[in-house]
Amino acid sequence: QVQLVESGGGLVQPGGSLRLSCAASGIIFSIYRVGWYRQGPGGQRDLVADISSGGTTNYADSVKGRFTISRDNAKNTVYLQMNSLKPEDTAVYYCNAHWSQAAFTDNYWGQGTQVTVSS
Repeated sequence: QVQLVESGGGLVQPGGSLRLSCAASGIIFSIYRVGWYRQGPGGQRDLVADISSGGTTNYADSVKGRFTISRDNAKNTVYLQMNSLKPEDTAVYYCNAHWSQAAFTDNYWGQGTQVTVSS
């Protein structure tokens, strides 16, 4: 059974920092592209950042320079360090693991963790 378990969300003041973690089980974590998406109230789920199996990172323009994604394959965990948080970063953050080869695609989501940026 595949599980992605997020942690680290919470309430933080503008300008503050949070670190999200996502621990994976049931998959060969090292071969998956893993990443973070977020969904605000009434909005769609958008990519925040992802990191390939080889360590190549990709960020949404809105978080470049503020957020850093990293992975630890030995711990089957992906992290999102969020600095200089803004109220518009408020959303539910979801961990994603994705792998594809030829016609086969494997895609998993975590349950989400709430991040609220407010004074």
